[in-house]
Amino acid sequence: MLAFLLWGISFWFSLPSELFQDPTSTILFSREGKLLGARIATDGQWRFPESELVPEKFEKSLLAFEDQYFYYHPGVNPVSLGRAFLLNIKAGHVVSGGSTLSMQLIRISRKGKSRNYYQKLIELIKSIRLELGYSKKEILALYASHAPFGGNVVGLEAASWRFFGRNAGDLSWAEAATLAVLPNAPALIYPGRNSKKLRDKRNRLLDRLVEREIIDSTTCELAKLEVLPSKIHALPMLAPHLLDQANIEFTGERITSSLNDRLQLQVNGLVRKYQRNFEANEIHNMAVLVLDVETGQSLAYVGNTAKFDEENNGNQVDVIRAARSTGSVLKPFLFASMLKSGEILPNTLVPDIPTQIAGYSPKNFNLRYDGAVPAHKALSRSLNVPAVRMLRDYGVEPFHHMLKKLGLTTLNRPSGHYGLSLILGGAEGTLWDLCGMYSGLARTLKHYNQYNKTYFPNDIREPAYRLQDSVEKGKAESQSRLSAASIYQTFEALLEVNRPNGESGWKSFSSSRKVAWKTGTSFGFRDAWAIGTTPKYVVGVWVGNADGVGRPGLTGVSAAAPVMFDVFNLLPSGSWFDIPFEEMEEIPVCRQSGYRAGRWCEIVDTMLVCKTGLATKSCPYHRLVHLDASKRYQVNSECEKVSNMQHVNWFVLPPAMEWYYKKRNALYRPLPPFRDDCSGVQNHKVMELIYPKGNDQIFVPVDLDGIRGKVVFEMAHHDPEAEVFWHLDGDFIGTTVLLHQKELSPDEGEHLLSLVDNHGNTLYKKFTIVGKKENEIDYY
Repeated sequence: MLAFLLWGISFWFSLPSELFQDPTSTILFSREGKLLGARIATDGQWRFPESELVPEKFEKSLLAFEDQYFYYHPGVNPVSLGRAFLLNIKAGHVVSGGSTLSMQLIRISRKGKSRNYYQKLIELIKSIRLELGYSKKEILALYASHAPFGGNVVGLEAASWRFFGRNAGDLSWAEAATLAVLPNAPALIYPGRNSKKLRDKRNRLLDRLVEREIIDSTTCELAKLEVLPSKIHALPMLAPHLLDQANIEFTGERITSSLNDRLQLQVNGLVRKYQRNFEANEIHNMAVLVLDVETGQSLAYVGNTAKFDEENNGNQVDVIRAARSTGSVLKPFLFASMLKSGEILPNTLVPDIPTQIAGYSPKNFNLRYDGAVPAHKALSRSLNVPAVRMLRDYGVEPFHHMLKKLGLTTLNRPSGHYGLSLILGGAEGTLWDLCGMYSGLARTLKHYNQYNKTYFPNDIREPAYRLQDSVEKGKAESQSRLSAASIYQTFEALLEVNRPNGESGWKSFSSSRKVAWKTGTSFGFRDAWAIGTTPKYVVGVWVGNADGVGRPGLTGVSAAAPVMFDVFNLLPSGSWFDIPFEEMEEIPVCRQSGYRAGRWCEIVDTMLVCKTGLATKSCPYHRLVHLDASKRYQVNSECEKVSNMQHVNWFVLPPAMEWYYKKRNALYRPLPPFRDDCSGVQNHKVMELIYPKGNDQIFVPVDLDGIRGKVVFEMAHHDPEAEVFWHLDGDFIGTTVLLHQKELSPDEGEHLLSLVDNHGNTLYKKFTIVGKKENEIDYY
C-alpha cells in the first residue's frame, strides 16, 4: 500500500509546474492584432510566447499527419505503439515511434533525451500524467508553441512568419500542411533544401485530408500547385523603436499596442518621403508621435528614420524618448499659467525691447523688436524677448514646478540652474513628455465641458503605448493645475499661425480643421519641433540630427510643421473645443493696451476672459493730457488758463517701448512736447535707456590687435525731435538727434553716464566695465 502511495505521489509530481521555461521573443502587435515587429529570444531562437489558440487548418493538418485519434486517447495510443513495435521488429531498427502528440510534447520538453525504449517508457508515463493535468486544447496549443520547425525557428507562429510572412491564422491549406509535416523531421526537410521531399510529404498529407473529407479534391489540387517557401522572410519592422522600448519593459512578452496599423504604415511612408528631402541638407533623423487625446494612447510611433544604407546616422536612437533642447515649445504653458494666475489677459501688451537681465540677453528669431505686442501675438509669433520678460514676472521657480507637475520628467536640476533660458530651450524635453503635456491640456479642457464642469486628476498623465493601459478619470475635483478657461484661450492663441517674416511659408499649411500648434527651434538649429492638438489628437514632430549637429535652415516651421500637418491630414477631422463659459466672464478691455479698461481708455471692447483676469490691473498706458488750443503742445496751469485747455485721452508707452512700437505702428501718436513757456515738474518719464539696463557689468572684448573694442549705448526719447547731450564721467562726449546711439570704449572700472535733453530733462546711469564675461547663449 505504501509503495503504491509513493508511486502515485511520484507519478503526480513527475511533471514540473511549467513544462517549458525557455526564453521567448518579444512580439509587438497593433490594436487590430497585426504584427508590428519582434525581437529574437535571448537564446537566439525565434520562439514566440505561448498562444492559447491553434488555427483550424493547422490543427486538422497536424492531427491528420501525426495523431488522428488525439481527442480519443489518454495520452498513449496502444494501437499505434503495437504497430510501431511490429514495424521496428520487422525492419531490425527503429522506423516508427508510435508517439502521440502528447508524447511528442513530453519529448520536446525534456530537451533531446536519447530515443530508446527506456526513454519511451518515461515519455509514455508522463504523457498520461500530462493528460490528467491539461485539456486537449491546452496540449495542442503547447505543442504548436514549442514544436521545432528547423534552424532557430520554434513554434507555429514564428514558423508562419519566418517561412510565409504572415499570421498563422491566415495560412492556406497548402501552407498549413507544409508546417504540419516540418516538426516530424525539421533537420532533414527545410525550406530551400530538400524541396522534393518536403513537397512529397505535403502532398501526401493533402491527399489524406481529402480521404478524411476535410477538404475537397479541387482544394487539394489547387493546394498542390502552391510553391514551397524558398527563403526565410524578415519579420515586420513597422515600429522598431517602440519595439525596443517594449523589449526593455516587457522582455519576452506578447504586447498588444495601441498603435493603429494603417496609420502607422502611412506615417512611416510620410517619414520616408521627407527623409529623402532632408538628407539633401544633411539632416538625417526625424520622429513622429500621434496620441489619442481621450485615452492618451499612442496611435503612431515613429522613433526615427529608416536606415537606407550601411552608414549609421543615429537611426537606432529612439528620438521620441531622447532628451533634446525644447526651443519654444514650452511657451504655451507659460501663457496658460499666467492667464490662470490672473497676471495677464490674452491681449495684454508685453514689452518687446532689447533686454538684459543678470547678464542674459535674449534675442527674437528675426533679430527685431516691436516695442510692445499683445501677449497672444507674442505666443503665436513665438517672440523670445516677451517670453523671457513674462517668465521673469511669473517666476522661474513656479514655472519650473508647473512643468514638472504637467509631466516634463527631464527637469532633473533646480530651477536656478535653468534660469530664464528655461522658456527658450535652456532645458531639455522628450517628444514623449511634451506630446503627453499637450494632450493633458486638451483632455482637461475636453472633460471639463463633457463632465459637469469638473476636473479629473488623471487627465494630466504620461502617454501610453499598450492597449490595456487606459486610465480611469478618477474622482472629480473642482480645481486643476491649469484651468479650462486658460487652456482654451491658449489654444485660441495657437490657432493664429502667424509667424515672423524670417519664418516664411507658414501660409501653405492651411487645413480644413482647426489645429492649435506650436513650433520650436533650438539654439544652433539643432532641433526643429512642431506639436499640434485638436480635441481628438495630438501630433508631435521632431527633425534634426541625433548627434546634435545643427544645419542652416533647420527650423520648426520649415522642417517639422509640414510633416505635422501632413499627419493631421491622415486623421479624421472634428469640431473644435467648446468654450468653458462657466470659468469666463465678459469684461471691458482697452483695445490698444489689452488691459482692463481704465478711466482714460478711448476705445473699449468687451471680451471673455478667465475670471482670474479680474484681478489684473487696469490700463497703465492711457492718461489724460492737457493741450493748448492748437493741440500741438502740452500745457499746465502755469502757462495756460484751464478754460483754454483741451483735455485729451492719450495712449502713451514708456520711451523704450515707444521707440520701437512707433516704427511698427504708423498710427501711434507720440505725446506732444510741452510748450516753451511752460515750466514745472513733468510727471512723465521722457527718456529711457535701452542699453545698458540696471547696475550692469559690461564686457568689452579686446580685438586681435590688442585694442579694446567698443560697445553701443542706446536710449529712447518721447520727443522724436529732441536733442540729447551725452556725458561720460562728467566729460561731454557728443550730441544725438533722432537716433540716440553712441559707440563708447570705456576703461575697466565704474563709470557714470549722464544724458541731458534740450528741455533740461536728465538721466543718469552707473555701469561697470569688466575684463571677462561668462558665456551667454541665446535660444530661439
